[in-house]
Amino acid sequence: MKRGELKKMLSDADAANNSAIEFWFDFSSPYSYLAAEKIDALAASYQRSVHWRPILLGAIFQITNAVPLVQLPLKGDYSVRDFARSARFLGLPFTMPSQFPLPTQQAARAYYWLCDHEMAKAHDFARAIFRALFVHDRDISDLAVVCDVAASMGLDPDALSLAVARPEVKAQLKSETDAAILKGVFGAPFFMVGDESFWGVDRLPQLEQWLATGGF
Repeated sequence: MKRGELKKMLSDADAANNSAIEFWFDFSSPYSYLAAEKIDALAASYQRSVHWRPILLGAIFQITNAVPLVQLPLKGDYSVRDFARSARFLGLPFTMPSQFPLPTQQAARAYYWLCDHEMAKAHDFARAIFRALFVHDRDISDLAVVCDVAASMGLDPDALSLAVARPEVKAQLKSETDAAILKGVFGAPFFMVGDESFWGVDRLPQLEQWLATGGF
């Protein structure tokens, strides 16, 4: 069994035992960025681990017939205001990207490769990618930007650049997205504690109450 397959098996077993919070996100989701800045600390308060799982919302939208919020009449203008307001409410910096939405395959594949090779830095890398897009307005669809973020953390950008093109790395991202769909994930951020689902950064208070009480 490959190391990545073993880690996923252990991850799934951990989640099944209700000890972990599953966190699905797309790097192009502003609300996922906000959740990514909060979820680890929240989980640690209740001695829980978090399994971070980037996915591709575009593939999910093909099933749900959804589109990015900013492309919806009326709701699009509101969402742009709400992104910034929600960030201020949570005390987080936010810049609306000049290119939005944008493809996130490169960043997501890089994350999964890091899980197999630099697991201790994987969450920090994900947060750095989010900040590159939603704080510094960098184009994370560009592999060179993804590699630059990795290099700034002391990771090997050349190894990462080669890795994201490998068929098995591409397949892992597709597999994770397919698995999310099978579990009922329809948006991002999306959390699961056992069999209980929570959608949206605004559900973090409910998620915390669930952890504190064991359910309600």
